[in-house]
Amino acid sequence: MRISRKMEHVHYALELGQSGQQGLADVKLVHNCLPETSTDQIALTTVIGDLILSSPIFINAMTGGAEETERINRDLAIAARERGLAMAVGSQMSALRNSEVAPSYQVVRRMNPHGIVLANLGSEASVEQALRAVDMIEANALQIHLNVMQELIMPEGDRNFAGMIDRIAAIVDRVGVPVIVKEVGFGIPRENAKQLQEIGVRVLDVGGSGGTNFAAIENARRSAALAWLNDWGTPTSIALLEALSVYPRGAVIASGGITNALEAAKALTLGASAVGMAGAFLKVLRAEGIDALLRFIDELQQGLILIMTALGANTVQQLWERPVVITGETAEWCRTRGMDLTDYAARGSRSK
Repeated sequence: MRISRKMEHVHYALELGQSGQQGLADVKLVHNCLPETSTDQIALTTVIGDLILSSPIFINAMTGGAEETERINRDLAIAARERGLAMAVGSQMSALRNSEVAPSYQVVRRMNPHGIVLANLGSEASVEQALRAVDMIEANALQIHLNVMQELIMPEGDRNFAGMIDRIAAIVDRVGVPVIVKEVGFGIPRENAKQLQEIGVRVLDVGGSGGTNFAAIENARRSAALAWLNDWGTPTSIALLEALSVYPRGAVIASGGITNALEAAKALTLGASAVGMAGAFLKVLRAEGIDALLRFIDELQQGLILIMTALGANTVQQLWERPVVITGETAEWCRTRGMDLTDYAARGSRSK
Protein backbone atom coordinates (compact mmCIF):
# COMPACT_ATOMS: atom_id res chain seq x y z
CA MET A 1 0.00 0.00 0.00
CA ARG A 2 2.74 2.49 0.98
CA ILE A 3 4.82 1.78 -2.13
CA SER A 4 1.76 2.31 -4.33
CA ARG A 5 1.07 5.59 -2.52
CA LYS A 6 4.61 6.83 -3.25
CA MET A 7 4.11 6.43 -6.98
CA GLU A 8 0.60 7.87 -6.82
CA HIS A 9 2.07 11.00 -5.22
CA VAL A 10 4.61 11.32 -8.05
CA HIS A 11 1.89 10.77 -10.66
CA TYR A 12 -0.50 13.34 -9.22
CA ALA A 13 2.26 15.85 -8.52
CA LEU A 14 3.10 15.84 -12.22
CA GLU A 15 -0.51 15.72 -13.38
CA LEU A 16 -1.79 18.51 -11.13
CA GLY A 17 1.35 20.64 -11.45
CA GLN A 18 1.90 23.81 -9.46
CA SER A 19 -0.54 26.68 -9.09
CA GLY A 20 2.19 29.32 -9.19
CA GLN A 21 0.22 31.29 -6.59
CA GLN A 22 3.06 31.41 -4.10
CA GLY A 23 2.64 35.16 -3.49
CA LEU A 24 6.01 36.30 -4.79
CA ALA A 25 4.35 38.47 -7.44
CA ASP A 26 3.58 40.74 -4.46
CA VAL A 27 7.31 41.21 -3.86
CA LYS A 28 8.94 43.97 -5.93
CA LEU A 29 12.71 44.28 -6.09
CA VAL A 30 13.99 47.86 -6.21
CA HIS A 31 16.22 48.47 -9.23
CA ASN A 32 19.79 49.64 -8.60
CA CYS A 33 21.15 51.58 -11.56
CA LEU A 34 24.58 51.99 -9.88
CA PRO A 35 25.37 48.46 -8.71
CA GLU A 36 29.18 48.85 -8.63
CA THR A 37 29.87 45.15 -9.15
CA SER A 38 30.26 42.58 -11.91
CA THR A 39 29.05 39.04 -12.53
CA ASP A 40 32.46 37.57 -11.74
CA GLN A 41 32.28 39.03 -8.22
CA ILE A 42 29.06 37.21 -7.31
CA ALA A 43 29.32 34.34 -4.80
CA LEU A 44 26.35 32.01 -4.43
CA THR A 45 27.66 30.36 -1.26
CA THR A 46 25.25 30.53 1.64
CA VAL A 47 24.84 29.23 5.19
CA ILE A 48 21.87 27.43 6.71
CA GLY A 49 22.44 26.98 10.41
CA ASP A 50 25.64 24.91 10.58
CA LEU A 51 25.55 23.89 6.91
CA ILE A 52 27.63 25.68 4.28
CA LEU A 53 26.01 25.40 0.84
CA SER A 54 27.77 26.23 -2.42
CA SER A 55 24.46 27.43 -3.85
CA PRO A 56 21.26 28.82 -2.30
CA ILE A 57 19.27 26.52 -4.60
CA PHE A 58 18.76 23.01 -3.29
CA ILE A 59 16.75 19.96 -4.28
CA ASN A 60 14.01 19.61 -1.72
CA ALA A 61 12.39 16.41 -0.48
CA MET A 62 10.39 14.52 -3.09
CA THR A 63 10.25 10.77 -2.98
CA GLY A 64 11.64 7.32 -2.25
CA GLY A 65 10.29 3.96 -1.21
CA ALA A 66 9.64 2.25 -4.57
CA GLU A 67 11.60 0.92 -7.54
CA GLU A 68 10.62 3.81 -9.80
CA THR A 69 11.43 6.39 -7.13
CA GLU A 70 14.92 4.90 -6.84
CA ARG A 71 15.54 5.93 -10.45
CA ILE A 72 14.20 9.41 -9.74
CA ASN A 73 16.42 9.81 -6.67
CA ARG A 74 19.44 8.46 -8.56
CA ASP A 75 19.06 11.09 -11.29
CA LEU A 76 18.39 13.88 -8.81
CA ALA A 77 21.49 12.87 -6.85
CA ILE A 78 23.60 12.92 -10.00
CA ALA A 79 22.32 16.42 -10.76
CA ALA A 80 23.07 17.50 -7.19
CA ARG A 81 26.60 16.09 -7.46
CA GLU A 82 27.31 17.68 -10.85
CA ARG A 83 26.05 21.12 -9.84
CA GLY A 84 27.05 21.15 -6.17
CA LEU A 85 23.54 21.34 -4.76
CA ALA A 86 22.34 20.02 -1.42
CA MET A 87 19.56 17.44 -1.70
CA ALA A 88 16.89 16.10 0.63
CA VAL A 89 15.25 12.70 0.20
CA GLY A 90 11.56 12.00 0.69
CA SER A 91 10.16 10.53 3.90
CA GLN A 92 12.18 7.47 4.90
CA MET A 93 9.51 5.94 7.12
CA SER A 94 8.73 3.38 4.43
CA ALA A 95 12.34 2.16 4.51
CA LEU A 96 12.36 2.00 8.31
CA ARG A 97 9.31 -0.26 8.12
CA ASN A 98 10.49 -2.23 5.10
CA SER A 99 14.24 -2.53 4.59
CA GLU A 100 13.73 -3.75 1.02
CA VAL A 101 13.03 -0.20 -0.15
CA ALA A 102 16.02 1.38 1.65
CA PRO A 103 18.09 1.36 -1.59
CA SER A 104 15.67 3.90 -3.09
CA TYR A 105 17.07 6.36 -0.54
CA GLN A 106 20.62 5.06 -0.21
CA VAL A 107 21.17 5.63 -3.91
CA VAL A 108 21.40 9.35 -3.16
CA ARG A 109 24.50 8.97 -1.03
CA ARG A 110 25.95 6.37 -3.38
CA MET A 111 25.65 8.72 -6.35
CA ASN A 112 26.81 11.76 -4.38
CA PRO A 113 29.29 10.52 -1.75
CA HIS A 114 30.69 13.93 -0.82
CA GLY A 115 27.62 16.15 -1.14
CA ILE A 116 25.24 17.57 1.44
CA VAL A 117 22.35 15.13 1.86
CA LEU A 118 19.34 15.62 4.13
CA ALA A 119 17.39 12.76 5.69
CA ASN A 120 13.64 13.11 6.09
CA LEU A 121 10.95 11.84 8.48
CA GLY A 122 7.56 13.00 9.70
CA SER A 123 6.77 14.34 13.15
CA GLU A 124 5.51 10.90 14.20
CA ALA A 125 9.11 9.62 14.24
CA SER A 126 10.89 8.52 17.40
CA VAL A 127 14.48 9.35 18.29
CA GLU A 128 15.51 5.82 17.38
CA GLN A 129 13.89 6.12 13.95
CA ALA A 130 15.54 9.50 13.40
CA LEU A 131 18.95 8.04 14.19
CA ARG A 132 18.33 5.16 11.77
CA ALA A 133 17.19 7.52 9.01
CA VAL A 134 20.32 9.65 9.35
CA ASP A 135 22.54 6.58 9.40
CA MET A 136 20.77 5.05 6.39
CA ILE A 137 22.06 7.75 4.02
CA GLU A 138 24.93 9.20 6.11
CA ALA A 139 22.95 12.42 6.24
CA ASN A 140 24.42 15.82 7.03
CA ALA A 141 21.12 17.01 8.49
CA LEU A 142 17.58 15.79 9.14
CA GLN A 143 14.34 17.30 7.89
CA ILE A 144 11.25 16.75 10.03
CA HIS A 145 8.25 17.41 7.80
CA LEU A 146 4.90 18.67 9.04
CA ASN A 147 1.91 17.60 6.94
CA VAL A 148 -1.15 17.61 9.19
CA MET A 149 -3.65 18.65 6.54
CA GLN A 150 -2.26 16.15 4.05
CA GLU A 151 -2.66 13.37 6.60
CA LEU A 152 -6.21 14.44 7.45
CA ILE A 153 -7.28 14.36 3.81
CA MET A 154 -5.31 11.20 3.00
CA PRO A 155 -7.72 8.24 3.12
CA GLU A 156 -5.25 6.15 5.13
CA GLY A 157 -3.61 9.10 6.89
CA ASP A 158 -2.93 9.78 10.57
CA ARG A 159 -5.63 11.28 12.77
CA ASN A 160 -3.72 11.67 16.03
CA PHE A 161 -1.17 14.51 16.27
CA ALA A 162 -0.68 14.62 20.01
CA GLY A 163 2.93 14.78 21.20
CA MET A 164 4.42 16.30 18.03
CA ILE A 165 6.34 19.00 19.88
CA ASP A 166 7.81 16.62 22.45
CA ARG A 167 8.92 14.17 19.77
CA ILE A 168 10.60 16.90 17.72
CA ALA A 169 12.30 18.27 20.86
CA ALA A 170 13.69 14.84 21.69
CA ILE A 171 15.03 14.41 18.17
CA VAL A 172 16.68 17.86 18.24
CA ASP A 173 18.31 16.94 21.54
CA ARG A 174 19.55 13.51 20.54
CA VAL A 175 20.05 13.12 16.80
CA GLY A 176 23.51 14.68 16.52
CA VAL A 177 23.02 16.50 13.19
CA PRO A 178 21.21 19.78 12.44
CA VAL A 179 17.42 19.43 12.42
CA ILE A 180 15.35 21.40 9.92
CA VAL A 181 11.59 21.50 10.42
CA LYS A 182 9.66 21.96 7.18
CA GLU A 183 6.10 22.20 6.01
CA VAL A 184 4.98 20.40 2.85
CA GLY A 185 2.94 23.21 1.30
CA PHE A 186 0.73 24.80 3.95
CA GLY A 187 3.18 27.23 5.57
CA ILE A 188 4.53 27.70 9.12
CA PRO A 189 2.84 30.60 10.96
CA ARG A 190 4.75 32.65 13.48
CA GLU A 191 2.97 31.09 16.47
CA ASN A 192 4.28 27.66 15.47
CA ALA A 193 7.66 29.13 14.58
CA LYS A 194 7.94 30.40 18.16
CA GLN A 195 7.04 26.96 19.53
CA LEU A 196 9.71 25.33 17.38
CA GLN A 197 12.30 27.92 18.33
CA GLU A 198 11.59 27.33 22.02
CA ILE A 199 12.40 23.60 21.71
CA GLY A 200 15.73 24.27 20.00
CA VAL A 201 14.89 24.01 16.30
CA ARG A 202 17.40 26.30 14.63
CA VAL A 203 16.28 26.18 10.98
CA LEU A 204 12.83 26.33 9.38
CA ASP A 205 11.78 25.53 5.82
CA VAL A 206 8.52 27.46 5.48
CA GLY A 207 6.98 25.22 2.77
CA GLY A 208 4.22 27.61 1.71
CA SER A 209 1.41 27.01 -0.73
CA GLY A 210 1.75 27.66 -4.44
CA GLY A 211 3.73 24.59 -5.41
CA THR A 212 2.87 20.91 -5.19
CA ASN A 213 -0.54 20.82 -3.54
CA PHE A 214 -0.77 17.80 -1.26
CA ALA A 215 -4.34 18.63 -0.34
CA ALA A 216 -5.31 18.35 -4.01
CA ILE A 217 -3.15 15.23 -4.44
CA GLU A 218 -4.83 13.44 -1.56
CA ASN A 219 -8.24 14.58 -2.75
CA ALA A 220 -7.46 13.06 -6.13
CA ARG A 221 -6.86 9.76 -4.33
CA ARG A 222 -10.14 9.90 -2.39
CA SER A 223 -13.40 8.36 -3.54
CA ALA A 224 -15.21 11.37 -2.04
CA ALA A 225 -13.02 14.47 -2.38
CA LEU A 226 -12.85 17.23 0.20
CA ALA A 227 -12.14 19.77 -2.52
CA TRP A 228 -13.03 22.68 -0.24
CA LEU A 229 -9.69 22.08 1.49
CA ASN A 230 -7.58 22.43 -1.66
CA ASP A 231 -6.77 26.08 -0.89
CA TRP A 232 -5.73 25.45 2.71
CA GLY A 233 -2.58 27.17 3.96
CA THR A 234 -0.64 30.35 3.31
CA PRO A 235 1.39 31.29 0.23
CA THR A 236 5.16 31.09 0.39
CA SER A 237 5.63 34.88 0.52
CA ILE A 238 3.45 35.10 3.63
CA ALA A 239 4.89 31.99 5.26
CA LEU A 240 8.41 33.37 4.74
CA LEU A 241 7.58 36.73 6.32
CA GLU A 242 5.82 34.99 9.22
CA ALA A 243 8.88 32.85 9.90
CA LEU A 244 11.26 35.81 9.58
CA SER A 245 9.28 37.67 12.24
CA VAL A 246 10.58 35.01 14.66
CA TYR A 247 13.74 33.46 13.20
CA PRO A 248 16.84 35.42 12.19
CA ARG A 249 18.12 35.63 8.66
CA GLY A 250 20.43 32.70 8.10
CA ALA A 251 17.93 30.28 9.62
CA VAL A 252 15.00 30.25 7.17
CA ILE A 253 14.56 28.35 3.91
CA ALA A 254 11.95 29.40 1.35
CA SER A 255 10.08 26.71 -0.54
CA GLY A 256 6.71 26.25 -2.16
CA GLY A 257 6.11 26.91 -5.85
CA ILE A 258 9.42 28.62 -6.67
CA THR A 259 10.24 27.84 -10.30
CA ASN A 260 12.66 30.45 -11.65
CA ALA A 261 15.59 32.70 -10.75
CA LEU A 262 13.49 35.82 -10.22
CA GLU A 263 11.21 34.10 -7.71
CA ALA A 264 14.26 32.65 -5.95
CA ALA A 265 15.92 36.08 -5.83
CA LYS A 266 12.80 37.65 -4.33
CA ALA A 267 12.67 35.01 -1.59
CA LEU A 268 16.36 35.46 -0.84
CA THR A 269 16.05 39.25 -0.74
CA LEU A 270 13.20 38.98 1.76
CA GLY A 271 15.62 37.15 4.04
CA ALA A 272 15.71 33.48 3.11
CA SER A 273 19.13 31.84 3.21
CA ALA A 274 18.26 29.20 0.64
CA VAL A 275 15.49 28.18 -1.72
CA GLY A 276 14.19 24.63 -1.89
CA MET A 277 12.72 23.42 -5.17
CA ALA A 278 11.07 20.09 -5.87
CA GLY A 279 8.16 20.13 -8.32
CA ALA A 280 9.96 22.19 -10.94
CA PHE A 281 12.93 19.82 -10.90
CA LEU A 282 10.74 16.73 -11.04
CA LYS A 283 8.79 18.08 -14.00
CA VAL A 284 11.93 18.75 -16.05
CA LEU A 285 13.53 15.44 -15.11
CA ARG A 286 10.51 13.33 -15.99
CA ALA A 287 9.67 15.18 -19.19
CA GLU A 288 13.14 15.82 -20.64
CA GLY A 289 15.73 13.82 -18.70
CA ILE A 290 18.81 14.51 -16.63
CA ASP A 291 20.68 16.60 -19.22
CA ALA A 292 17.74 19.00 -19.39
CA LEU A 293 17.67 19.14 -15.60
CA LEU A 294 21.34 20.08 -15.50
CA ARG A 295 20.69 22.85 -18.03
CA PHE A 296 17.74 24.06 -15.96
CA ILE A 297 19.90 24.25 -12.82
CA ASP A 298 22.55 26.17 -14.78
CA GLU A 299 19.89 28.62 -15.97
CA LEU A 300 18.65 29.10 -12.41
CA GLN A 301 22.10 29.83 -11.05
CA GLN A 302 23.12 32.08 -13.93
CA GLY A 303 19.83 33.93 -13.53
CA LEU A 304 20.53 34.46 -9.87
CA ILE A 305 23.98 35.81 -10.68
CA LEU A 306 22.49 38.28 -13.15
CA ILE A 307 19.88 39.52 -10.67
CA MET A 308 22.39 39.81 -7.85
CA THR A 309 24.66 41.81 -10.15
CA ALA A 310 21.79 44.11 -11.10
CA LEU A 311 21.02 44.70 -7.41
CA GLY A 312 24.67 45.25 -6.48
CA ALA A 313 24.68 42.30 -4.09
CA ASN A 314 27.81 40.17 -4.23
CA THR A 315 26.48 37.66 -1.69
CA VAL A 316 23.20 36.31 -0.39
CA GLN A 317 23.86 38.24 2.82
CA GLN A 318 24.07 41.48 0.83
CA LEU A 319 20.74 40.68 -0.82
CA TRP A 320 19.22 40.92 2.65
CA GLU A 321 20.18 44.62 2.73
CA ARG A 322 18.59 45.54 -0.58
CA PRO A 323 15.23 47.34 -0.51
CA VAL A 324 12.13 45.40 -1.47
CA VAL A 325 8.53 46.59 -1.66
CA ILE A 326 5.79 44.20 -0.55
CA THR A 327 2.33 44.75 -1.97
CA GLY A 328 -1.01 43.05 -2.58
CA GLU A 329 -2.42 40.18 -0.55
CA THR A 330 0.94 39.57 1.11
CA ALA A 331 1.12 43.13 2.45
CA GLU A 332 -2.52 43.12 3.54
CA TRP A 333 -2.06 39.85 5.41
CA CYS A 334 1.02 41.16 7.20
CA ARG A 335 -0.68 44.43 8.16
CA THR A 336 -3.66 42.52 9.53
CA ARG A 337 -1.30 40.29 11.52
CA GLY A 338 0.49 43.35 12.95
CA MET A 339 3.72 42.89 11.01
CA ASP A 340 5.48 46.12 10.02
CA LEU A 341 6.91 45.91 6.49
CA THR A 342 8.33 49.44 6.23
CA ASP A 343 11.85 48.32 7.12
CA TYR A 344 11.94 46.12 4.01
CA ALA A 345 11.24 49.09 1.73
CA ALA A 346 13.47 51.43 3.73
CA ARG A 347 16.64 49.39 3.33
CA GLY A 348 19.04 51.76 1.66
CA SER A 349 22.64 50.74 2.20
CA ARG A 350 24.63 50.24 -0.99
CA SER A 351 27.88 49.71 0.89
CA LYS A 352 30.08 46.83 -0.21
